[in-house]
Amino acid sequence: MSKTVMIVDDSASIRQVVSITLHGAGYEVIEACDGKDALTKLGGQRVHLVISDVNMPNMDGITFVRELKKLGSYKFTPVIMLTTEAADEKKRDGQAAGAKAWVVKPFAPQQMLSAVSQLIM
Repeated sequence: MSKTVMIVDDSASIRQVVSITLHGAGYEVIEACDGKDALTKLGGQRVHLVISDVNMPNMDGITFVRELKKLGSYKFTPVIMLTTEAADEKKRDGQAAGAKAWVVKPFAPQQMLSAVSQLIM
């Protein structure tokens, strides 16, 4: 059975690049355009890992991670923040919310796959 990864990013092109990378490595992918969309699409289904942007409309990535971690089914789901944000303060906010890794855009597909393989259960 393949593992499922949710990608949450307001950029369709970033979602596409990450999705192609993950599909190529054998993962199933669910895409969402912001935090609110992601929470709606989860619907209790098994997600092994979440990759989320920080800066998005409607619900930003840090708020999304906080909300995700409140849900019993996803309390222990690892989250990678994929963002242009490199400031230590943002990284601390992400970590405090529950993010396990921080990948700065632009990224190399192999860098992303390495982070995913280290965190996915």
